Amino acid sequence: MVEEPSSPGTVRPGGRTARTRAAALRAAEDALIENGFEALDLADIARRADIGKTTVYRRWGTLAALVADLLVDMAEQSSPRTETGSLDGDLRANARLVHKTLTDPRSSALFKAVITAASSDADTAVALHRFYATRIAEWAPCVEQAAARGEVPQGTDAAEVIRAVSAPMYYRFLVSGDVLDAASADRAAVAAAAAARAGAYVVG
Repeated sequence: MVEEPSSPGTVRPGGRTARTRAAALRAAEDALIENGFEALDLADIARRADIGKTTVYRRWGTLAALVADLLVDMAEQSSPRTETGSLDGDLRANARLVHKTLTDPRSSALFKAVITAASSDADTAVALHRFYATRIAEWAPCVEQAAARGEVPQGTDAAEVIRAVSAPMYYRFLVSGDVLDAASADRAAVAAAAAARAGAYVVG
């Protein structure tokens, strides 16, 4: 009887299993950065990680499941939300975190590979959407706290404000090729905060 692979994110392995997972995910990162999703191969991942092919196939089963687990791990490893006591400060902290991620040579290459993969693989797209939903949920409370302090109107859609911070940076990162620096990150935060205060994201 063949063991069904565990759904990524449903198992929190420890000990040797955790080390095996970490090695495989690191190998998957390297392979994605070097060759992209199209050339990704579970046997190559096993070789890079120095673990048995049977282990890799039993644990993940498909490339999409492996990439999904990689995104789960990336979400878990992401820096937690910063609380500065003001909406402007919190959104600036969020913008600076996104900027750091998108300008780091390794993480930027990894995100481009995963986003490219998601454009042609439905399962990878679902995993990527789940990753961003997790990050938005992590930061949305800073907008909810701002509403409680009276900085933005009640009924402000917190998730939309967080999306508004990162959207201009992803546009520069993926589409326009314009410089993505700390100043542009700060401007994105300032613009999102101003729009939120003006009621642009009030729903209902």
